[in-house]
Amino acid sequence: MEKYIIIAVILIIIALAILKSTKEDAHIEMNKLVEYLGGKGNIISTEVNMSRFKVTLNNMELVNKDAIQKLGAKGIVEIDNTLKIILGSESKQLKKYIDDLR
Repeated sequence: MEKYIIIAVILIIIALAILKSTKEDAHIEMNKLVEYLGGKGNIISTEVNMSRFKVTLNNMELVNKDAIQKLGAKGIVEIDNTLKIILGSESKQLKKYIDDLR
């Protein structure tokens, strides 16, 4: 019986370590995404609509669309000084992260 308890505790510790590293990776990815959008000073406003993240920017020339695509964006649409980025479920998290930066 003790063996099972020890195994369960070890599995829980491993699961918690994996969850913690995943959250840190997501934070790093959001930092990179903000950087690829030209930095927090380039971001005027953000909106989320389902899986789409809409960001209005000061200067579109500062944006690295290829790098955003490599981070996992499923699509990017540029209209004037606005980008609509299809990110999936991460869109809401990204908006909250950027809002907290300001």
